[in-house]
Amino acid sequence: MERTNHMEYMPGMEQLDSDIMDKVISAMNDYDYTKYTEQDVRIALNHDTKTVEDFKALLSPAALPFLEEIATQAKAETRKHFGNSVYMFTPLYISNYCENYCIYCGFNCHNKIHRAKLNPEEIEKEMQAISKSGLQEILILTGESRKMSDVEYIGEACKIARKYFKVVGLEVCPMNSDEYEYLHKCGADFVTVFQETYNSDKYETLHLEGHKRVFPYRINAQERAIKGGMRGVGFAALLGLSDFRKDAFATGMHAYLIQRKYPHAEIAFSCPRLRPIINNDKINPKDVHEPQLLQVICAYRLFMPFASITISTRECARFRDNIVDIAATKISAGVDVGIGGHGDNEQKGDEQFEISDGRNVKEVYDALTKKGLQPVMSDYIYV
Repeated sequence: MERTNHMEYMPGMEQLDSDIMDKVISAMNDYDYTKYTEQDVRIALNHDTKTVEDFKALLSPAALPFLEEIATQAKAETRKHFGNSVYMFTPLYISNYCENYCIYCGFNCHNKIHRAKLNPEEIEKEMQAISKSGLQEILILTGESRKMSDVEYIGEACKIARKYFKVVGLEVCPMNSDEYEYLHKCGADFVTVFQETYNSDKYETLHLEGHKRVFPYRINAQERAIKGGMRGVGFAALLGLSDFRKDAFATGMHAYLIQRKYPHAEIAFSCPRLRPIINNDKINPKDVHEPQLLQVICAYRLFMPFASITISTRECARFRDNIVDIAATKISAGVDVGIGGHGDNEQKGDEQFEISDGRNVKEVYDALTKKGLQPVMSDYIYV
């Protein structure tokens, strides 16, 4: 099968006049984490404001023996900017049709799973059930199929969400800035795009078909979303696909450069690790164990103190409960990664990956309050 060049834009893809991608890739390629020493880590910890060089040191293997000290500092930084607040939300998958062939994802177009798509009435029923739990923030997700989940379909879901929720996020296929503008007008507040890996050679071997194969279009999605009027953008690498330290560094640099260029934009990180999928239970993160994940999350917090950091149900309840006490500021609850299935509604389609924390909203809420944390459903007021 002849594959398209993963660095070439397909027809209809908006190209930005931006140097952010080149800067991120260049900085990542130059990052040699083996050269950092115990002394470099100490210097980083002594700086009130962390530089890019400090961020590199904090992500290096030399920082692992300092993990307790790093976590203590990250916790102090979190309390300084967020108090003891932890934001709660849930994801809602409305379609699992996908045109991409990503070998690590349960939704990939060649994986034999039960496909489904919710219609507007079903979306409303799901959202009603979720809103009854007290949540006021929702993240709408689809598989990446422009045919089955076009902009109008996603826009309709945003309009419905606005009736029930104060904050509406999107995790859908990357789009052009005019499409983001349309979705923002329909009610979307922020957009998250997982780059998966910032190593373009590795990216090419993992993404074999579909729009997602085009590396530069994906990497510039957050910038197009801001140009389309979105209030916030989220960044993530799927840790374990490639060299996780380089990917974590590139994710941080990407967010840092976007924030410097667009100071008004709210910045968020997600820190997902690989999880088993339907028809492939062998997928798990190589070399990214809980201490390394903690290191990455704390490094993000110290480098970008104001950023929101989400911890997903890919991680177990014990880890999630501890990390929100240290550095993460956002936690999902009552999660179902299949299509439908909230409240008494029947699940209609298969899930994207296996979750690890199946607690409902009340259970997560209670776990937070038990730790002396304040669960927050929303702190946005619309006038």
